[in-house]
Amino acid sequence: MRAVVQRVLEASVQIENQVVSAIGPGLLILLGVQDGDQVEDVAWLSSKIARMRIFSDADGKMNESVIEAGGEILVVSQFTLHASTKKGNRPSFLKAAPPTVSEPLYEQFCAQIERESGKPSGRGVFGADMKVSLINDGPVTILIDSRARE
Repeated sequence: MRAVVQRVLEASVQIENQVVSAIGPGLLILLGVQDGDQVEDVAWLSSKIARMRIFSDADGKMNESVIEAGGEILVVSQFTLHASTKKGNRPSFLKAAPPTVSEPLYEQFCAQIERESGKPSGRGVFGADMKVSLINDGPVTILIDSRARE
């Protein structure tokens, strides 16, 4: 399971020119589920992200989590995070889990990050053609892969 975590001042998701979710300061999480990912990946990744200290404290140092900073969270599914570009110019998405596997794990991740943070998170719409807007703060962008935890 891969996540691109971006510290944002604001972020939103639109589908057919309608905003379906929007947040203020917090985290935009682009989440990709790989074939073979399990519930253990959900638990590890959600805990890691919720506790990651990438928000400034009173001294201006990145020393607070999204929870401590009182930030919001928006989670968007993105299978293209598992693209392989080794051959040719067209990415292969064979490593991405099929929707029958990835959608339940995406939903479990969203529920788990809500439990970790203690408040609801915004969500994209799984499988939809979405327009994601954001203002990256910093910029702070971090890639996390649950298979590279050791």
